[in-house]
Amino acid sequence: MEISNFAEQLKLGILFESKKDINVEGVYIGDLLSIVMSKAKQNYAWITVQTHINTIAVAELLDLSCIIVVENMEVERETIEKAKELDIPIFKTNESAYEIACRLYNMGIK
Repeated sequence: MEISNFAEQLKLGILFESKKDINVEGVYIGDLLSIVMSKAKQNYAWITVQTHINTIAVAELLDLSCIIVVENMEVERETIEKAKELDIPIFKTNESAYEIACRLYNMGIK
């Protein structure tokens, strides 16, 4: 799925729009990085309130499809720059993790 279509369907703001297509096979919601590293899987969308640069390292390590920052959290410029460097899509919304997870579920992503 094209990133712009993915973002549009979920009503997300695009902080970094990768050149690659989004392939989301699952979803993980979590904010404690060590738990995310042990539970999330490749090609998952990661829903979080975390905004620091270490989120990009976790996304790269696990080969996640994207990061969705919820609750209108302000994402650090350094984080966005690192996402660009590593080609990891990152989105933002004022909605809750639950609301975005429901939208993903309705898209058939579980």
